[in-house]
Amino acid sequence: MPRKAKAVLCRSHNKPVTVEEINVDPPKRGEVSVRLAACGVCHSDLSAITGTIALPLPLVLGHEGAGVVEELGEGVTELAKGDRVIFSFIYMCGKCRFCVSGRPVLCLEQGRALTTPLEGSPRVHDAKGAPLNIFSGCGAMAEYATVSAENLIQVDAKIPAECAALVGCGVTTGVGAVFNTAKVEPGSSVAVFGCGGVGLSVIQGARIAGAERIIAIDTLEAKLAMAKRFGATDVLLAGEDPVKALKKLTGGGPDYAFECVGSGELAAAAYRAIRRGGLAVVVGVAKPSDATSIRTMTLPFEEKTLTGSYFGSCVPRVDFPRMLALYLKGELKLEELITRRYRIDEAPQAFADLEAGRNARGVILF
Repeated sequence: MPRKAKAVLCRSHNKPVTVEEINVDPPKRGEVSVRLAACGVCHSDLSAITGTIALPLPLVLGHEGAGVVEELGEGVTELAKGDRVIFSFIYMCGKCRFCVSGRPVLCLEQGRALTTPLEGSPRVHDAKGAPLNIFSGCGAMAEYATVSAENLIQVDAKIPAECAALVGCGVTTGVGAVFNTAKVEPGSSVAVFGCGGVGLSVIQGARIAGAERIIAIDTLEAKLAMAKRFGATDVLLAGEDPVKALKKLTGGGPDYAFECVGSGELAAAAYRAIRRGGLAVVVGVAKPSDATSIRTMTLPFEEKTLTGSYFGSCVPRVDFPRMLALYLKGELKLEELITRRYRIDEAPQAFADLEAGRNARGVILF
């Protein structure tokens, strides 16, 4: 029988989210039903609300989730009832050239699980019986979710759910961009444009990687204060020309620069700022119409690189445990990232706070 659950829905772009009672179907073959304990309020969900990430509506939001396995579908053997799990919003077929070469975030089958489990039909319906889409195959901003087993990673039960949830997106996106995409070297200099949850995770990753100088750039003093607590050695209040300030601070430009906002203009600034032979990494998701312009001549003559990083170029079954091991050793701050905890009925306020830049990370607790 379907389970009734409260869930956070986007029914119209650029309108406040709604909290509604939905019906969640039991799992089919290869699927698992999860009772959610926590779900991060991520900027990607906000991008779905604004239409920057184009997913069909109505949409059950949430992908940065952690919870407990409630029911197993036929054929699921790697999980058991009562297991603690984190949601992973990427599907990995395990067979394409990208999966077998260790780059599952680029899996050629990604589009199969954008708004439903892999089987392809909805598992959630509203109170009137109308089918609902789920964000990136997860729909984790709900009391219950039924998803493909491939979207779940088992974790140690002693990890607090609210901390584990953050590893499902923001933390891995930021730290992974440092470890996996850029491979930041000890003693190097790093600039970070944007100090939200992902930017702060980049800063943490750079600190753990041994960067000597970590420069945080943001438009808000409060975010810069947080950046210092997470490992920034220097801060810059964004002005007319952060590139000039960065070059002066580092004597020619940082070795690495990370754009964590989702702005073509900031991506260009990150590229201009880096030294000769430097690397600029675009982590933020820009609007489809946005573009980045660079001086092409600098590519051969200065051997500078501009690249992207999706989900920290991670392998979830490898990187999620890696992040949580760093947390247990006290090297990766997770509790400190959580600015405010919300009840599910407070979801509209949680997204308003996110959009206003009040939180490093908001988390809904169930």
